[in-house]
Amino acid sequence: MESFKRVLSIQSHVVSGYVGNKCAVFPLQIMGFEVDAINSVQLSNHTGYKTYYGQILNESNLSELITGLVENELHSYSHLLTGYTRCPLFLKKVAEVYKILKKKNPGLIYVCDPVMGDDKKMYVPKEILDVYKNEIIHLTDILTPNEYELELLTGITISTPNDIYKAMNILYTQGCKTVVVSSSKISSNSVMKCIGRNFSHEEYVELDIPIIDQSFIGTGDFFTALLLIWMDLTNNDLKHSIEKTVATIQAVLKRTIKYTTENGSKNPISNKELKLIQSLSDIQNPQVTIFGTVNKVE
Repeated sequence: MESFKRVLSIQSHVVSGYVGNKCAVFPLQIMGFEVDAINSVQLSNHTGYKTYYGQILNESNLSELITGLVENELHSYSHLLTGYTRCPLFLKKVAEVYKILKKKNPGLIYVCDPVMGDDKKMYVPKEILDVYKNEIIHLTDILTPNEYELELLTGITISTPNDIYKAMNILYTQGCKTVVVSSSKISSNSVMKCIGRNFSHEEYVELDIPIIDQSFIGTGDFFTALLLIWMDLTNNDLKHSIEKTVATIQAVLKRTIKYTTENGSKNPISNKELKLIQSLSDIQNPQVTIFGTVNKVE
């Protein structure tokens, strides 16, 4: 009997490009997961372009969609995956959705990317932070903040690995079961750290990732979807899952750069859209070349 793998993914959507659900649905599907997607926002393209247009889903819209799923007995999921949300009331409704899905399947795994900002800048309303802190964190099984989001959620200024450990422990006391900091620049100018902790184990997993000196949109969304995949496929082996996730992202970024060099348009922003379709084999069979280290909790 095949294992039950069905994901409800609630995050942003763009018509053109790869962020949010456009980054998550494809890899999840090709790795054997059924995916139902709800778009928290629907935009023509991501906000890095000179203009963008679209719609923001509100809490009533979300409630209507969930009601339809429930009334038709379509709300049995193995995973809930959430990402970018602009509306605090919408995010509050996500907490209610979690409880509905958890009642239907007590084994539900909630994977949350608390998308709020980067490089010391928030790009969502500040009220979003309180909703994450007060209503979402204690529900999560896996949380994937970047360094700045970890600071926002815990109030700790991150400058050393020990600061990350302390911040992770705060999230654990609030109910989070696994925390993976997707990116931190505390090491050096050439290496970015990824640090994870599954609180059922007395150890941290650390990975040093060579920095690719270009900026890309959607890598955080992609990271979280990949981590969900590999945590499921490896039976929650965090070290192996982080290694596979990072290997995939590095391969896709290198392929994106190569593709742009050979086939790029005159639009420098569209050139940086992740080449996911061209990276099918990298997603299905990532070749790990960067290995994590395991540090015992002192």
